[in-house]
Amino acid sequence: MFYKIVLIAFLASAVWLLWAYLRERKYRKKPFYNLAEIGWRTLTPPPVSELSHSMALVGDLGNNGSLQDDTILQSIQHWMAEVGPNSSIIFLGDNIYPIGLPEESNFKYANALQKLQHQLALFNEYQGKVIYLSGNHDWNKGRKDGYEYVLRQERHVVETLQDPTAYLPNGGCMGPVTWEVNDQLLLIVINTQWWVQAGYKPLERTPGQPYATSKEFFPALDELLKANQHRFIVLAAHHPMYSNALHGGNFTVKQHLFPLTFINKRALVPLPLAGSMFRIYRKYVGAHEDMSYPPFRKFRKRLLKILHQYNSVFYVAGHDHNLQYFKVKGNHYAVSGSASKTNFVAKGGRASFSHENKGFMVLDQYKDGSIWLRVLEPPVAVGEPPTLAFLKCLTPAPLS
Repeated sequence: MFYKIVLIAFLASAVWLLWAYLRERKYRKKPFYNLAEIGWRTLTPPPVSELSHSMALVGDLGNNGSLQDDTILQSIQHWMAEVGPNSSIIFLGDNIYPIGLPEESNFKYANALQKLQHQLALFNEYQGKVIYLSGNHDWNKGRKDGYEYVLRQERHVVETLQDPTAYLPNGGCMGPVTWEVNDQLLLIVINTQWWVQAGYKPLERTPGQPYATSKEFFPALDELLKANQHRFIVLAAHHPMYSNALHGGNFTVKQHLFPLTFINKRALVPLPLAGSMFRIYRKYVGAHEDMSYPPFRKFRKRLLKILHQYNSVFYVAGHDHNLQYFKVKGNHYAVSGSASKTNFVAKGGRASFSHENKGFMVLDQYKDGSIWLRVLEPPVAVGEPPTLAFLKCLTPAPLS
């Protein structure tokens, strides 16, 4: 009798896994829109001539190629030509894969530097603002010597662009730091990697540097948000607050069955029990880069407690290699981390939109006071403009 129960359970599990796999395969690469967003294609924003400012939000570009063969760099170039000088581009971390910018003696240095130079070459004649922030890979994947890596990358970006505020927060500090866009729009940048970084990181404030102690950070951010409640605030970071993807604890059926594919995609060794245990670990305990990792979970809880007191905050991050948008308690939360890689993202949940595809997000501010979100993905054919994957009015024009 016992063996029959075990056999029935095994067969039921196999049938369920097969059903889940076929369903996932059918819908995985298709964009998801919740019911409130299904009619987004009928929306019409003001014309480009009415733009006050356009801000591109590009995450995890660090596996890029040259402009000639990289569709995201080509899409960024098209966006720059479209919007002109009243614009800015924010790189949301993981700017160089796999370990950031190592020292010159490292055999990975030449390739890493070339990736960064391909990015920076876009801005030779660009008159808008460029801001880089750091992610876990820029800190040598969070290893103990990561501080040296991020400082090396910062120096190169600042020297190339000849702008001391092109890399924020400076010096590996946690922030928050601001960049004034205009009377309606404010950018705040924070360094979320600081909270999970091993080894040395700035623990005391140095002259001319932003806040560098955990005791100062949250009151400083709260004060900034309170003083700017009349404005639309873009809060840029590397780690997301909400995510339906890997760092939020969501795996594919294949990853459940073959957990060694996390190490090597060809390691198709069936270990279903180990895969399920690994998923539970990543979802509720967490590796260093996950939302459930205890130090980050504590940081996230405190940050959300502050953000939930305000409205009109757009928190945007990279880290997960897909495109996601959430609206929670009056604020907006986005993941724009698929500039050079893509990974699985689950449908539904709190998400209004999600797509496992390369792309980046754009916030457009118009002269009538409205602010719109665009999700741009590579064009279908070479030479064409980027494909519009999602559109939403975040702040409508005020009634006259």
